[in-house]
Amino acid sequence: MAAKFHLISSVTCPWVQRSVIVMRVKGVAFDVTYIDLQDPPDWFLEMSPHGKVPVLQVDGVTLFESNAISEYLDETLEPRLHPEDPIKRAQNRAWTDFLPTFAWGPGLNDVTFCASEDDLPDALETARERLTPLEETISKQRGNNGPYFNGDTFSLVDASYGPFFQRFAISEKVLQTGLLDEFPLVKAWSDALLSDDKVTGAVPEGFDEAFLKNLERRGALAWKLMSAESAA
Repeated sequence: MAAKFHLISSVTCPWVQRSVIVMRVKGVAFDVTYIDLQDPPDWFLEMSPHGKVPVLQVDGVTLFESNAISEYLDETLEPRLHPEDPIKRAQNRAWTDFLPTFAWGPGLNDVTFCASEDDLPDALETARERLTPLEETISKQRGNNGPYFNGDTFSLVDASYGPFFQRFAISEKVLQTGLLDEFPLVKAWSDALLSDDKVTGAVPEGFDEAFLKNLERRGALAWKLMSAESAA
C-alpha cells in the first residue's frame, strides 16, 4: 500500500518548495497544512525542533529538514534524481549542502531582499562570490550542454536551487541588476528551471501576492521600487 504523505508548509518558503518539486517529479500525492511561521502553533513546534518548515509526515512518522526529506524521497521513490555514479552523487550532495551559503551565507538572497540602493553594491559583490564557483563547476561538469545542473537529467540540485532563482527573478524585474548576465551558464540554468513547471508550479495559489507582502515586511528595495511604479 502506498505511503500517505502530509506536508507542513508555509506559503513562501523556498525550502518547502524544494520538497514539493521532488514530490511533483516523482508523482507523489500529498496533503498540505499551511502555518504562519510568525505565529506557529504549539503542535508544530513539537514536530520541528528548530521551528522551521518543511515537515513531512510519512504514515504519521515525522521528518524535518528539507535536505533529509529530499534524500528520503529519492531513496524510496522513482525516478532517482541523484546520479548513479558514486562520485557524481557525492558532488551533487556537496552542492546541495552549499545551498545555504549560496542563498543566505550571505548570498543571492541579500540581493533579492536588499533594503536600499546603498546596500545593493555590497550585496551584488557577495552574490558574485557565490555564483562564481557554480559557474565554474557547471562549465567543468557539462560545458555548454544543459539544461540542468548535470546536463539533460533533472536532479536534487535543480530542485534545491530553483526556488531561490524564482524569488530572485521576481525582485530582479525591478532591480534590473543584470547580475546573472555575468554568469552565462548559471543564467542558462536558471532560465531552464524557471521555464519548467515542475519548479515554478511547485508553489501554492496566492504565492505571488504572499511573496510581495514578504518583500514589504522586510522593507526590500524591490518592494519600494514596485510601489513607486504603481504610484507613478
